[in-house]
Amino acid sequence: MNPIEADLTESQQAELKTSSLFNDDLAPVPAARRKWRVGSFAALWISMSACIPTYMLASSLIGGGMNWWQAVLTIFLGNLIVLVPMILNAHAGTHYGIPFPVYCRASFGTLGANLPAILRALVACGWFGIQAWIGGDAIYKICITILDLHPAPATNWFGINGGQFFSFLFFWGINMWVIHRGIDTIRFLLNIKAPLLLALGLLLLWWAWRQAGGFGPMLSQPSAFDAGQPKAGQFWAYFSPALTGMIGFWATLSLNIPDFSRYAKSQRDQVVGQALGLPATMALYSFIGVAVTSATTIIFGETLWNPVDVLTRFNSPVVLVVAMVALCLATLATNIAANVVSPANDFAHLAPRYISFRSGGYITGIIGVLMMPWKLLANPESYIFDWLVGYGALLGPIGGILIADYFVIRRRKLNLAALYKPDGEYRYTNGFSWVAIVAFLLGTAPSLPGFLVQVKWLNPDHVPAFLVGLFSYAWFVGFAVAFVVYLAGRILTTHPTGQGKCADDA
Repeated sequence: MNPIEADLTESQQAELKTSSLFNDDLAPVPAARRKWRVGSFAALWISMSACIPTYMLASSLIGGGMNWWQAVLTIFLGNLIVLVPMILNAHAGTHYGIPFPVYCRASFGTLGANLPAILRALVACGWFGIQAWIGGDAIYKICITILDLHPAPATNWFGINGGQFFSFLFFWGINMWVIHRGIDTIRFLLNIKAPLLLALGLLLLWWAWRQAGGFGPMLSQPSAFDAGQPKAGQFWAYFSPALTGMIGFWATLSLNIPDFSRYAKSQRDQVVGQALGLPATMALYSFIGVAVTSATTIIFGETLWNPVDVLTRFNSPVVLVVAMVALCLATLATNIAANVVSPANDFAHLAPRYISFRSGGYITGIIGVLMMPWKLLANPESYIFDWLVGYGALLGPIGGILIADYFVIRRRKLNLAALYKPDGEYRYTNGFSWVAIVAFLLGTAPSLPGFLVQVKWLNPDHVPAFLVGLFSYAWFVGFAVAFVVYLAGRILTTHPTGQGKCADDA
C-alpha cells in the first residue's frame, strides 16, 4: 500500500489561503488528523447499511418475481461489484487527504469539477429527502398508533395528508439541527447507531421466528421465474436491471468516498474496513427484512414489508416509543453521514469563499424537501428502475472517468498544491477539461433512450429495442464507455513532449 502523501508546506498553505478554490472544509486533511482505522470504516458501512431502505430493498426484488435467496444474492453481488470502484476512488482521498470535488479537479478541471460534484449532490438531495420521509413516516405511524388516531385521507395535490407532512418536516428539522451542530455530532450519532439498529433488527428477527414458529411461507416460496411459474424463463431479463439498481444504491458513495477516506490512517485501513463492512451488512440486513416479512404473513395474516408497520402491531406503548426513538436515531445517522457530508462539500465547491460545509448542508436539506421524496417511493418499479437505475446512468460515467484518469493516466500521481490553484496545471481550457466532459456525455448517451422509455416520455415502439435494453445495464455501459473515451481523448491530446500537458490545456 502506498504511504500517505506528505502535508502541504507552510508556504504552500499560506499561498493557498488566498485562492478562490480553497477553504478550510475543502483543504487536505493533515496526516496528524487521519485517524480512521479498519474498525472505523467497518463501523461507517455497518451504520449506513443497517437502515430501513436496506431492510425493504429485497421487497422490490421479490415483488418482481425473485425468491428470497435470489433477492439477497443479487443485493450481495451488487454491493460486491460497487465495492471495487469504492476502494479505487477512496485511494486518492487517503493518499492526498482531499475530498471528492477536489479529486474531480484533476480530470474535469478546476471549474469543470462542479459538473460531477453537483450531479452527485443532487442525487444526495433526493436520498436526503427519502431518508427524511422514512424517519417522518415512522414518527407519524407510531404516533397515530399510540394515540389511537385514524389517519385522514390525502385530499391535496401533494398526495399526503397534513399529519404526514408535519411529521416529515419535524424529522427534517432534526436533521437540520444536527447539520448546524457540526461534524462532531454526526460522528457521535454514527458511533451509537450501528449497534442500535443491528440489535433492533436481530431482536425483530428473533421475535418473528418465535411467533411464527419459523420464518413463514416466503422462504419456501418458489421464484416466479422457475419452470411452470408465471414468469418462467424471464429471470435474466429481470436480473440485469435489478443488479444495476443494487449497484446504484451505493453508486453515490462509490464516487464521493474520498470525503471519508481522507481521514484514513492508511490504504489498508480503508480497503479492509470497507470490504468487511459493506457487502455482508447489506446482505444480512436485507435477509432480516425478508425473513421478518415472511413471518408477518403467518403472525398477522398479511405481508408487512415496512418494519414500522410491523412495530405498530405491538400493543405495548413502551415498545413503540423505544422502537420509534431507535428507528429515528438510526435513520438520522444514516441520512447525515450518507446524504449530507458529501453534498455539503459539493455545494461548498461551487463557491469555496462563500459556502461553508454548514451552509452546503442547509442547501441539501431544502432541495431534499422540494424533490417530494414520497413520490420517489411511490412504487417498487419507480424506486428501482426510475430512481436507482436512472441516476446510475449519470454516476457510472463519472466513476469511469475518475478511475481512468487517476490510475491509468496519472498512475496515482497528483500535484496536491495545483489542485487548489485557478491557474495551475488542472485549469485546462478556462477551468474545464473538454476531454472529460465529452467522455461524460458519450457515457450517458447510450442509456438516455431507454431512460426516456422507462419514464414514459418516449414510445418504446419508436426506439430500437437494443437501445431500450441498454438502460438495464446503465451503470456498466456508462462506466465502460466513459472510461474508454476518456483514455482515448487523453492519449490523442497529449503533447509529444510527454510532459502531461494536453491540447485542451489553456
